[in-house]
Amino acid sequence: MLHSSCTLGNNQRMKKTQVVANDAATPYTVIRGLLRTMRLRQWHKNIFVFAGLVFDGKLFIWDAFWHTALVTFCFCLISSSVYIINDLADIEKDRLHPKKRHRPLPSGQLNSGVAWAAAALLAIVSLAITAWLKLPVGAVLLAYLLQNLAYSFYLKNIVIIDVMILALGFLLRVIAGVLMVNVQNFSPWLYVTVTLGALFIGFGKRRHEISLLEDGAGKHRASLEEYSLPLLDQLIGIVTTSTLLTYTFYTFEAKTALASGWMLLTTPFVFYFIARYLYLIHVKKLGGSPDELILKDIPLLINSILWGITVVALLYFR
Repeated sequence: MLHSSCTLGNNQRMKKTQVVANDAATPYTVIRGLLRTMRLRQWHKNIFVFAGLVFDGKLFIWDAFWHTALVTFCFCLISSSVYIINDLADIEKDRLHPKKRHRPLPSGQLNSGVAWAAAALLAIVSLAITAWLKLPVGAVLLAYLLQNLAYSFYLKNIVIIDVMILALGFLLRVIAGVLMVNVQNFSPWLYVTVTLGALFIGFGKRRHEISLLEDGAGKHRASLEEYSLPLLDQLIGIVTTSTLLTYTFYTFEAKTALASGWMLLTTPFVFYFIARYLYLIHVKKLGGSPDELILKDIPLLINSILWGITVVALLYFR
């Protein structure tokens, strides 16, 4: 009885705090909360749209570059729409998370009505622009939106499928870029490599979530109850080996890799990225937000930059 009273009191205090936060909201705090919910710092993940342009040898063709940049921006807008919707769907569960409870929606800084309106506007604008540029690209963007809606409201609770859906999002980014520039030399092996790489990072994130939340993992997301550290370690082992193997196959694909065998010189960067990331999640117990980890870990960041410079040098200046 006493426990129930305490729980009721805590819930009332939480609601009271949220009401106060909403009442005290100003245009500045609302905009700030909306921008935080849009996750602008994660926009760099949409750079995958440029894969078709870069690996097809069209990086310095202005029209192709401009159109690809515009598609990338549209992916940024629609991904922010997805982030908002995902936070709206998870608002109650995020209040139980040690870090996510401080986000604008679960903390009460951002009103749900404002968030829904912003999500709809971002989705409509991005879909309209890509459909105007090229209808098939707009269709890919729509598929990206639909798969993320399915993820937010259902698929994220299905073990293994949840990570596969996230990996599909990266693949759709690449496909959109390929369709935009009508590629002629893009290797299919890169589709496989991108998908496996995304699976690697996704399973690494699930591993970190289980380690962080421990017994409370299932309350935050149903699928986490079905995972275990041994299972995730085996899955990570499979996808890391496969990622390195498929990327190596790409470097030898003479018909589609413009630099043919010379691209083999870039495989040490891929190996180091995988090894360093494994070190961070196993030894340093990191990996909760992979995109932020890549930017914060200096060795990973330098390695990624050197890989990009080497790829461009071999494709365009060899």
